[in-house]
Amino acid sequence: MKPIFWFCITLVTAIVVPVSGQSVDHRCRSYCGNITIDYPFGIRHGCGHAGYRDLLFCINDMLMLHIQSGSYRVLNIDYAYRVLTLHDAGMSTCSVLKRGAGNGFVLEKPRARYLKPTSDNVFMLIGCSSDSPLFQGFPTRNLPCQNVSGMGCEGFYECPAWYGQRQYGRSHLGPDGGATTPAGPPDCCAVSFEAIRAINLSRLQCDAYSSAYALAPLHLESASQWMYGIHVTFSIPESHSFCQACEATGGTCGYDVDAGGELCLCNGWNSTISCDPALPLAAHSQAGIPSENAFTVFAACLVVWLATVRLK
Repeated sequence: MKPIFWFCITLVTAIVVPVSGQSVDHRCRSYCGNITIDYPFGIRHGCGHAGYRDLLFCINDMLMLHIQSGSYRVLNIDYAYRVLTLHDAGMSTCSVLKRGAGNGFVLEKPRARYLKPTSDNVFMLIGCSSDSPLFQGFPTRNLPCQNVSGMGCEGFYECPAWYGQRQYGRSHLGPDGGATTPAGPPDCCAVSFEAIRAINLSRLQCDAYSSAYALAPLHLESASQWMYGIHVTFSIPESHSFCQACEATGGTCGYDVDAGGELCLCNGWNSTISCDPALPLAAHSQAGIPSENAFTVFAACLVVWLATVRLK
């Protein structure tokens, strides 16, 4: 009598508890507000590519990106051109200088494999100290300040935000866009991300920053017409063919939350190949069964146990 009862308990426990390392929610969210969430991104554990895990978060229908330097609102994801458009609430714009605020832009090393600001994105560093690493060797060495895609501090100085803010009369850029060598550091220094690899305001000893990006083929002369924000390109991992095969069979691309390996999330089960039902069972991984099904199994087992008791 007792062995049958405990067999029922053991059976239900075994089928309800997912296999370790494979417990992935196959119901991946595809939207946050009006923004589509597609591979390689995900906003639930196990969804998307493992290289983008814990990057995007949906908070009150607002999509946020979190990296080492802080959190940014995601305004758009362009999957065709593989570009994220980000907004930093503490960033200066043409209408206001926000000194002592702003995240800058610093990526962790693992993230840097997949993300980086686009080459047409200009970062304008404001109020940097003369001791800043930007100006080491100045004035004998040329400054790193330069226009990016036709945008830079000369145009930025024309913004209303700068009225009454300038400490020096020049931006330290010569006619060819190269740096000149006046007595002090510039109020603003425009750089590309490639030039310094991290917009770390504390390390660079800068008060604030602004960022703008070009919208080809448009060439906007006035800084008041620039698009302020951060354009970040993202790469599709080399294993994208796995995801394509997964989606072709009705699955959702995901990963093992413990081991990090790729998984195709199917309806109630996961696979290391695709959701093709003809696949061998070795390609399947248990994802746990619904509790109502577990109850049915337990009830059937209990009936057998009670029948055994009556026979006794």
